[in-house]
Amino acid sequence: MDLGGPGGGEAELERGPGGAELLRHAVGSLLSNYGWYILLGCVVIYVIVQKISQSLAARQGGRAGAVDAADIEPDLVVRRQEALAAARLRMQEELNAQAERYKEKQRQLEEEKRRQKIAMWESMQEGKSYKGNLKLSQQEVESGASTSAAVPKSKPNKKPLRGGGYNPLSGEGGGTCSWRPGRRGPSAGG
Repeated sequence: MDLGGPGGGEAELERGPGGAELLRHAVGSLLSNYGWYILLGCVVIYVIVQKISQSLAARQGGRAGAVDAADIEPDLVVRRQEALAAARLRMQEELNAQAERYKEKQRQLEEEKRRQKIAMWESMQEGKSYKGNLKLSQQEVESGASTSAAVPKSKPNKKPLRGGGYNPLSGEGGGTCSWRPGRRGPSAGG
C-alpha cells in the first residue's frame, strides 16, 4: 500500500505489529481485571438459555401430545365430558335439596317466632307476665319434643370448687401480702 509519500509503507508496517501488541495488552488487562465476572456472566446466560429452550420444548410437546390424544381417542374424551356433566348435575341436585331443607327450616323458625309473638301479645292483653308464658310455651314445645327422645338425666349436685367466703381481692385470709390502691396524684389536692 502506497500512501503517496516515500517511506509510507514502512511506517504502516511498523504500526501494524505495534497495534497488535496494544490490542493484546488491552485484552489481557481486561481479562485480568474482569475475567471472573465475564465467566460468571457467560455461565448465567447459558443457564437461562437452556431453561427457556426446555420450557418452550415442553409447551410445544404438551400441546402436540394433547392434540394427538384427542385425535386418537375421541370416544374417551366424550365419555369423560359426559361423566363430568353427570357429576355436575348430581352436585347441583344435592345443592338444591340442601337449599330446600334450609328454606323449610327457616319457615318453621319464622312460624314459631310468630306464634310466640302472638302468645306474648295475648298474655299482655290479659295483663299477665309475658315472660312467664314464654317460658311455659317453650317448656311445652321441649316436652313435646322430649317425649319422642330419651328420658333426660338429672344432674347430680356438685360441690363448689372453693369455699363461699374466699375472695382473693378482699385481702382477707391471705398472708402478709395485701393489695391497697395507690395514692392519688397531685391533682387530688385543693
